Amino acid sequence: MSKYKIKLKRERCINCQACEVLCKSKNKVPAGVQLNWIFAEGPVDQEGLPRLKLKYQPCFQCKDPYCQPVCPTGAIVRREKDGLVYIREDLCTGCKACIEACPWHVPVFNELTGKAMKCDLCMDRIDQGLKPMCVTGCVAHALELVETKEKGKAGPAA
Repeated sequence: MSKYKIKLKRERCINCQACEVLCKSKNKVPAGVQLNWIFAEGPVDQEGLPRLKLKYQPCFQCKDPYCQPVCPTGAIVRREKDGLVYIREDLCTGCKACIEACPWHVPVFNELTGKAMKCDLCMDRIDQGLKPMCVTGCVAHALELVETKEKGKAGPAA
């Protein structure tokens, strides 16, 4: 499991989707493709008031990622120092095996480059001591980069 995860403070989120827009801009993600999502369900009744049920989904940075072992070229790498999982674009052939393997549909296909791409929690920004772009740009301060504790299983951290 990665040393990091992004946590959504649901009570603060206003579903503005700034996290999605900033991610797309920073990572040069083409139209029709996303590396992170805000899912909204509702409105639902909550104590007599209409509310949206919100969920934020970046890459979960699984301890045992489904995407990594199916990559025939070894393009999907887990970084030793902090467990971040990323795609080496120079090794990716665009076979889409990682896309099919991920139960959360995190890796996506970039038609412009012919290669897979995925959220890496803005690994380049973390290396500079910064937070991921989605966290930094969240206007409601609803996203938080937190350090995880080893849980021993793949998938979303609770």
